[in-house]
Amino acid sequence: MRRRALQRLATDEAGHAAPVLSGLGATIGAILLAAGAASGEDVIIIVGGIALGLGILLNVVLGHQQVDYDIFSRLDRLEGKDSEGGD
Repeated sequence: MRRRALQRLATDEAGHAAPVLSGLGATIGAILLAAGAASGEDVIIIVGGIALGLGILLNVVLGHQQVDYDIFSRLDRLEGKDSEGGD
């Protein structure tokens, strides 16, 4: 039952599953960054900063790919454009 619910969430038209997972990565990176800064550990600061940056970047890319791409492809179909972007 959980597997079916996760599959439905991942393939739902809203497309929020992938950006949420990358947002979770960014959150973990922010926590590591703050913990490293508080403890003065350079390695934790670097790892946290990289995880935060990648999480934010993935969030934007996956959000665009999963949500915006579907919206624009539907709009193109409604307007009668072909798949190569021509009229």
